[in-house]
Amino acid sequence: MTTIDTPRLDEAALEQFVNQAVGDLAAAISGLMLHLGDRLGLYRAMAGAGPVTPATLAGLTGTHERYVREWLSNQAAGGYVRYEPDDGTFELSAEHALVLADESSPVFLPGAFETVASTYTDHEAFVRAFTTGEGVDWGAHDERLYSGCVRLFRPGYAAHLVDSWLPALDGVVDKLVSGASVADVGCGYGASTVIMARAFEHSTFVGIDSHAPSIVEAQAAAVEAGVERRTRFEVAPAAEVPGTGYDLVTMFDCLHDMGDPVGAARRIRESLASDGTLLLVEPAAGARLEDNLNPVGRMYYGLSTVICTPSSLSQEVGLGLGAQAGPERLEAVLREAGFGRVEVATRTPFNLVVEAKP
Repeated sequence: MTTIDTPRLDEAALEQFVNQAVGDLAAAISGLMLHLGDRLGLYRAMAGAGPVTPATLAGLTGTHERYVREWLSNQAAGGYVRYEPDDGTFELSAEHALVLADESSPVFLPGAFETVASTYTDHEAFVRAFTTGEGVDWGAHDERLYSGCVRLFRPGYAAHLVDSWLPALDGVVDKLVSGASVADVGCGYGASTVIMARAFEHSTFVGIDSHAPSIVEAQAAAVEAGVERRTRFEVAPAAEVPGTGYDLVTMFDCLHDMGDPVGAARRIRESLASDGTLLLVEPAAGARLEDNLNPVGRMYYGLSTVICTPSSLSQEVGLGLGAQAGPERLEAVLREAGFGRVEVATRTPFNLVVEAKP
């Protein structure tokens, strides 16, 4: 009889990994709790309110005390709120409120959890994609993907775009102040377009996106911000950007989603003025997988698996660049498209900001 040797287990390593997996399990269900707290206004009601009882919070938000009490217990167990056992109250600190309740804060995160919540709804499409190799079109997702994305990215754009990213580009701010022609490709709900339009009143902006429902939202956002006279929005793929002679073309967190990023970048280069600039913002990443084995990389690889890569694979060419392409791969794409100058202009912990010129 043949015997099979069973490898000797490292019990300490097993215990450590079980604890890690249980922690991830707690985080997974708590992500849903965060999404509920955001949608129901629980965090907003707690912000600045001091210690509250479950009954008080339920009264402030039009919810039922029994559900709120269980939700608050989860939040206390996770360290999101402070619990005072002597009087049974819960409190959201000012620091945590910046992350959970203040949409104007650069560290506001519920939009990211809204995005992740959408992917759970779409899990059957991902199972099919894994087994067939087919893509999942950007427009085929749960609608919270689109609303979540704008809430995820807008705080960072508001914090960095005008004050940091644009000034890092050679001569671009001077053009915008004087009056420039700008195309914002892959504009989604128009957050980036509106931010630039509000900052540079002498420039004109066109937002372009292949997803028609997003363009409708972008138009509404421009009206709400009072910049509709200097902005317009069009439905078009990046490879068919309308117009030429742009002083600046921007692409925020979208090139890696495209099936043919080289073709898209080539058309963008053709649309630029001779001294025009492409501002490309992509997720922060190193060149190698081992450079990205950290919490930010873990998040981006996960999102890339179910959003970015399926989107690319659903289109012509289907390059599947992925959200963690890194600066060298992005430079290769842009140079293949004909850009002569490509360099990293600046970075944040979450963003890689690239400047490219014809």
